[in-house]
Amino acid sequence: MARKILVVGAGQSGLQLALGLQQHDYDVTVMSARTADEIRGGRVMSTQAMFHRALKIERDLGLNFWEDECPKYDHHVYTLRSPDGGLVLDYAGQFTDYAQSVDQRVKMSGWLEEFENRGGKVVIHGVTVSDLDRLVPMYDLTIVAAGKGELVRMFGRNPGRSPYTQPQRSLAVAYVHGMGKRPDYPDIDAVYIDIVAGLGEMYVIPGLTTTGPCDILLVEGVPGGEFDSFSGARTGEEVLRRILDLRDKYSPQNRERTRNVGLTDCGGFLTGRYTPVVRYPVGRLPGGGIVLGMADVVVANDPITGQGSNNAAHCAAIYQQAILDHGDRPFDEEFMEQTFGKYWDYAQYVTIFTNAFLQPPPPHVMELLIAGTEHKEIRDRFTEGFAYPPDFFDWFMDPEKARAYLAEVTGRDNPP
Repeated sequence: MARKILVVGAGQSGLQLALGLQQHDYDVTVMSARTADEIRGGRVMSTQAMFHRALKIERDLGLNFWEDECPKYDHHVYTLRSPDGGLVLDYAGQFTDYAQSVDQRVKMSGWLEEFENRGGKVVIHGVTVSDLDRLVPMYDLTIVAAGKGELVRMFGRNPGRSPYTQPQRSLAVAYVHGMGKRPDYPDIDAVYIDIVAGLGEMYVIPGLTTTGPCDILLVEGVPGGEFDSFSGARTGEEVLRRILDLRDKYSPQNRERTRNVGLTDCGGFLTGRYTPVVRYPVGRLPGGGIVLGMADVVVANDPITGQGSNNAAHCAAIYQQAILDHGDRPFDEEFMEQTFGKYWDYAQYVTIFTNAFLQPPPPHVMELLIAGTEHKEIRDRFTEGFAYPPDFFDWFMDPEKARAYLAEVTGRDNPP
């Protein structure tokens, strides 16, 4: 008899895991708070940039339904300015393979329908802790993949892995049509990252939404600063206007690109803020049952480095393999701790790197970034690190390793 798995949540990690286990004849039920049509017609949920290693996971599962349709990009363009607008650096770094961003409204609604079409059981119902108390005994394993709401509170914060107790950025997103190319980079497809020291970051991300190809404008604002200006915005048009005002002032090289932009649809905007956190992986129910948390439930990073959907894809792949390898043995607390541990072996690097990115860069990082102006190897390796953050710890995160690498690349023994 097939083992019964309950997945609570219909996002990147939950649906990817459900579809993957379904291919191995597991009896999987997905509980979603919304129907596919409600997801498709709702508000945007993220920016969901996915790099080539995460895209390969989808490809290997046969879930890359929008790969040909979605715009591809294989560069990051970095611009760093001082608060007074002075230009510190401006250059492009290249990935080894392309990245993409498919609106989660498109992907999650499509995957949910695909799961059901393949015979999967879908229950449309908002789930409470008391619901889980009743449901858990009916399944061999219950996994919580819904990163918001009451269920998340079952998973306690791990203070040793969670340095922040407050949000480090305010967030504003607008999906737009009508964005032109940056005139000085006419021949590359890129995400544009504009950093203004002390104020925050602005991004332009090519993507695919419900109305076709688009660009995603993201602003990350340091709390209390000029970029933290969206709390009073009530409409998509107001969010977009404030984003464009900031871009006009602090990203002059992009002014011509944004003259004709408009929202892709009435749900194409988002604002908010949340605290980065790592939680313990096992949730305990009042009746004594246990559940396993995954992806954003247990490791929630700020979107500043674009790792959320990538983390979710890697987490689902790791959990799937752990479930397959476990065979007929009970999915007990030891299994849950060990399975999360395998994910943390990867996610710890993402978390440390992302948390560091939320702070002003230390001197050795500035040395590397400025050296990237003259050395393509440095700016390309920095860019590729977003696709595989563990590499940063071999050369970028540690001052001694950074200076040794810089000396090697520049041919100088004592870099400034």
